[in-house]
Amino acid sequence: MIFFPAIDVKNGKCVRLVQGDMSKVTVFNDDPAAQARLFADAGAQWLHVVDLDGAVAGKPVNEAGIAAIVAAVDIPVQVGGGIRDMATVDFWLGCDVARVILGTVAVKNPALVKEACRRHPGRIAVGIDARDGKVAVEGWTRQSEITAIELAGHMEDSAAAAIIYTDIARDGAMQGPNVEATVALARATKVPVIASGGVSSMADLRALKQAGDGLLEGVISGRALYDGRIELEAAVRLLAT
Repeated sequence: MIFFPAIDVKNGKCVRLVQGDMSKVTVFNDDPAAQARLFADAGAQWLHVVDLDGAVAGKPVNEAGIAAIVAAVDIPVQVGGGIRDMATVDFWLGCDVARVILGTVAVKNPALVKEACRRHPGRIAVGIDARDGKVAVEGWTRQSEITAIELAGHMEDSAAAAIIYTDIARDGAMQGPNVEATVALARATKVPVIASGGVSSMADLRALKQAGDGLLEGVISGRALYDGRIELEAAVRLLAT
C-alpha cells in the first residue's frame, strides 16, 4: 500500500479544513512547494494535492501554487479540485501532473469520466466523497442522492486508475477513518481504492492495513502529518511492508 501525504491549497497556502468546512481553516505552510519538498525528502512516494478554491469555483484557481509543487519534487503528484471538463483534464496532465481526480463530474457527467479514462489511460482517478453514505459534490457544498457504492458501480467499466474514497464526517476531525465503509466500497468494485478521511494515528494506518490488505491501493493523510501524530517515514514503511 502507498501512503499519500495530502496538500490542500487555499488562497495559495497549504491548509487543512475540518469536515470540508471552508470556515474552519488552519494554515500549516505559506509555501505549498516547500511543504511538498519536505514530504518528498521524508520518503513520500506520491503526493495528493487538492485545489480547495477550485473545488468550489468549478475551475482551477491555484494553478501557480500547484504547478510549483509539481516542479519542486521528483515523485508523482495527483491533483483534484474543480476539474469538470476535458480541457481542464488536459491542462493538468499537460503540466506534468501524474494523475487527475474527477469528483463532481463523476456524478454529473459520468460519460466525461469514461472519455477521459480512454484518452488518458492510467491517469484518471475518481474521487468519491460521502456524507452519511451519499456522495457530496461541488467542494462538498451540495449533497447528491447517489450512494458511494452506487457511484463506484457506475465507474466499473470506466478503466479508472483508482477511486479515492473520503468519509467527510471523518475528514480533518482526527476521529479515525471509517474502516468498515472503506473496505465495503473496496469489496464492491474492481477499481483500486485509496482511503481518505480521519486517518490520524499509526493505529489508524495499522487498522486500514489489516482490514484492507489486498483491497486498498493506499491511504491519504494530512492534518495528522502536520501536527506530528503521524511520522511520515514510519507511515511509508508500515504500509509498504
